Amino acid sequence: MEAVDHIILSIDLQQVLSTQQAWHYNIVPRRVTDTGYEFYIDDTKASPGVKEELEILLGKSVSVKKAPSAVVQKALSTYYRRNTTTRGTEVSVKRSDDFLLSLIREAKSLGSSDIHIETYEEKCRVRIRIDGLLIERYTISKSEYPALINKIKIRAELDITEKRLPQDGRVFFNQDGFKFDIRVSVLPTLHGEKVVLRLLSNDATDIDINKIGFSDLELLNYLEGVRRPHGIVLISGPTGSGKTTTLYATLKILNKETTNILTVEDPVEYTLPGINQVGVKENIGLTFASALRTFLRQDPDVIMLGEIRDGETAQMAIRAALTGHLVLSTIHTNSAWGTISRLVDMGVPSFLIANTLNLSVAQRLVRLLCNDCKKKEAFDLKYLPKTFKAPRQIQEHYMACGCEQCYFTGYKGRRAIFEVIPIDFELAEKIKSNIFTVSSLLGERGIKTLDQNAFEMLEKGETSIDEVYSLLLNA
Repeated sequence: MEAVDHIILSIDLQQVLSTQQAWHYNIVPRRVTDTGYEFYIDDTKASPGVKEELEILLGKSVSVKKAPSAVVQKALSTYYRRNTTTRGTEVSVKRSDDFLLSLIREAKSLGSSDIHIETYEEKCRVRIRIDGLLIERYTISKSEYPALINKIKIRAELDITEKRLPQDGRVFFNQDGFKFDIRVSVLPTLHGEKVVLRLLSNDATDIDINKIGFSDLELLNYLEGVRRPHGIVLISGPTGSGKTTTLYATLKILNKETTNILTVEDPVEYTLPGINQVGVKENIGLTFASALRTFLRQDPDVIMLGEIRDGETAQMAIRAALTGHLVLSTIHTNSAWGTISRLVDMGVPSFLIANTLNLSVAQRLVRLLCNDCKKKEAFDLKYLPKTFKAPRQIQEHYMACGCEQCYFTGYKGRRAIFEVIPIDFELAEKIKSNIFTVSSLLGERGIKTLDQNAFEMLEKGETSIDEVYSLLLNA
């Protein structure tokens, strides 16, 4: 048995085997030789005939060296990630005509939200985003890259001859039990076109407002705000913070036979029976503002705007709320209270905001530490940002380590944290007076800010200081 305590695989070496092959034989590539391949094999699972089978499978000479089981299993979990709920049925991704379809199936089965296909001067690569982080998965030869991009463009009904301008499209994927939409974005770069595929979930039936991360008080305040017959509810946060999921969990509550619900989105990310959904098509003039203008003539009870991007859309959303409709939307700001000043900057008068805003919410997604491997350590105040004033002392905290259960990332899953501000009479008066310092009032109402909720997660050992540092920095 070879003495080895750690295995590092380059992206090129990883592609010698498919995920299915690596796990089936419990092997990882060691190196590529002039005549064939060398592999490490789990010393507890080595069986006669593996070398001969691999030579037939790969068509080259093969040598196999035993390595400690723990080392091989760690390398398998790190470099050949597979869906733990469907182990044994992984997709094998090979260089063939079905590479694109296999790549999409694999990414979806791993819970990926995006696929990045990008080209540089000497290489092209594929990365997938899992739990908010990009992981390099494949390399593609420069000669194969243009054909792959053209296949994507054809499926998305884009112009394959146009390589100078950005293009956006959409693909409906329906294969092998997978059924979902893909948003396609093509961007011309220095060395060729970069493509991002956003994998959208079509089914909103499993989204539950009680399970997305609200505390009891936050959920109570939120439900009171969205159950008012009219007014506006705004959710803020960066791209990928779960705003759309929160909106659809809300629509599920409001979706009744007696209620007319209209949505305009870019793009439509979920489908929900009983709701009338419209996708933005700016190239033909179907914008958020134009759709909203038409919505007001469709006798709506509830309107959901995918995003408030400009002053015109903001003004119309406020007008819709003033005329007796409940409006739900998202906006890009750093905090729930910061939404008010953002609307003012867009040209909405303060008194109109005060009269129509039911609720302002901010949210973020925080990665959770893996309970199987997180490690307890003593905490030092120097770990916190200088600008953050800790409400309590922390004696110890948990660090990310990594194990097979979390693919040696140290994290497993994510949870949303919220800042929920219901606008009552006193806060409405502050808005009318353009007074934006309200920390003491929020504290009196027991409203926790994003940084306070992030600190609590750190204190409880649910996440690490590295994960919440940026949230504490904005305090």
